[in-house]
Amino acid sequence: MKISEINIYPVKALKRTSLQRAVAEERGFAGDRRFMLVDQNGDLVTQRQIPALATSSALLHENTLEVLAEGAQSITIGSDFDESANIKVRVWDSVCDALLADDLINKWFSETFGSDLRLVKMPDSTRRRVNEKFNAGDDIVSFADGYPILVICEASLADLNSRLDEKIPMDRFRPNIVVSGGEAYEEDSWRRIKIGGAVFRGVKPCARCVVTTVDQKTGVFRGKEPLKTLATYRKPADLYPISSEEMGFGKNDVLFGMYLVADNFGEAISVGDDVEILKRG
Repeated sequence: MKISEINIYPVKALKRTSLQRAVAEERGFAGDRRFMLVDQNGDLVTQRQIPALATSSALLHENTLEVLAEGAQSITIGSDFDESANIKVRVWDSVCDALLADDLINKWFSETFGSDLRLVKMPDSTRRRVNEKFNAGDDIVSFADGYPILVICEASLADLNSRLDEKIPMDRFRPNIVVSGGEAYEEDSWRRIKIGGAVFRGVKPCARCVVTTVDQKTGVFRGKEPLKTLATYRKPADLYPISSEEMGFGKNDVLFGMYLVADNFGEAISVGDDVEILKRG
């Protein structure tokens, strides 16, 4: 099995940036989801509320972030956020500190997407912990929904697409790592893997949401798939002998992809690297 794709999402909910090489850090891959859009209350805003976010790109340069949106002039954002502009933000059940962008930047996002939006950045001083039930010690994460890294096998998508009337691309699931070779859904069993010099721990499968129904090229909801089909064979009860609650899922969740946490930091992985399974379970 080999790595076929590596993706980061510099601003949560915006378009992916595909890389040939990424460095595994404590919060996930370098540059992944350190920026996020929030509403006036500090609550995260994603494609669930504004599907058109999918069509906008965020490009990381050496000291700046450039955001491009259809029908608007691009905006360049410096990396030196005002350390005194500290606000509390909420990512689902977790609340953490973030730095607020200036008014001109927030005005650009609000006018571009027709909603009262603010851009925030996670400073190095913020340590947002993953779900304590699955925290092996001091695991932390960026603004990703729950865990630092998401991996999906191409074979898993191929199996899902064999059940759909209209095939969907991998970008609907917004993975960080895509793996070629292997069996469908074998990532479910990965407890420890090695890619290059980086070692990752498999935490739990990813419960999927309505974002998977958003066409990532057009920013438009496309109906009930793939959630409708996944619900026929990928609920927690279909996969595990113990209760959904013990696994940290709702009984009607549908699962696709596996969350990972890096066990060592500063190691790089590259497209084409072999995936070595150290432990299954």
